[in-house]
Amino acid sequence: MKRIIIVLILLSAGICFIGSSCKQQKSEGKLFIIGGVSTLDLVDKMIEVSGLDKGGYGVILPMASEIPDSAIIEVSVDFINKGCKMYGLQFRKGEPCPQSRIDSIRNARLIYISGGDQSRFMEAIAGTPIQNAIHEVFNKGGLVCGSSAGAAVMSKTMITGNELKYPNNDETFVTIETGNIEIKEGLGMLVNVIIDQHFIKRKRLNRLVTECIENPKKMCVGIDESTAIFVDGNKATVFGKSQVVVIRNLSSETKVQNGLLGAENLRLDVYLPGQSFRILN
Repeated sequence: MKRIIIVLILLSAGICFIGSSCKQQKSEGKLFIIGGVSTLDLVDKMIEVSGLDKGGYGVILPMASEIPDSAIIEVSVDFINKGCKMYGLQFRKGEPCPQSRIDSIRNARLIYISGGDQSRFMEAIAGTPIQNAIHEVFNKGGLVCGSSAGAAVMSKTMITGNELKYPNNDETFVTIETGNIEIKEGLGMLVNVIIDQHFIKRKRLNRLVTECIENPKKMCVGIDESTAIFVDGNKATVFGKSQVVVIRNLSSETKVQNGLLGAENLRLDVYLPGQSFRILN
């Protein structure tokens, strides 16, 4: 009887050891999210982080762009000049996804989502094997990158850029009021974060403050042009030439008066290149 108990204890310990070992071996990928207008130093960082300089290849997904062929050329040239292999894969909404092309995504070291219109990108891939393949690359330890619209799609709750109340205004988002920002389902690489792009250059503070007040459980991150955050686990590090603005609604309370939004205890941080912050991944 004692021997049976000892064996059971050892087996139990072995199972626990194996389980913890498997958990430690689970590899999660990284994100490189550019606010728009990529630069050579950002390309260098993507190559370094992904390991493209050591082999393998990257895939460019240009479906956000109105002119996908041009987007592929624009993105790939800097990588190719550095000696890296990059391939463009265009998918159209409603068309079948050949397994060979899905496998090309799944086996890539780096996925790059180009700029354009984030809604156009999601309409092309939502609920398809393409979306699953992108997540698979990440789960296997790959690098998923996006610039401009490709940055916005990283969020599960995605800003489309459209104003619901003032669609015909020449100036955009000049108010902070309820029900004005259109949001849709994004790619979901970041579940608890909302990304805004071209942030300082295009003066999008009103938009992100509105989104922060209406979504108090989300971390709202505005990334400027020629600037990126490199997300590794729960750590985000700023790279590039400008700043990243992070806004949180610490009170989780929202006030509405005649459609205008109000909130207390908003926290706003501005991070410079080289600085890091904890991200709600």
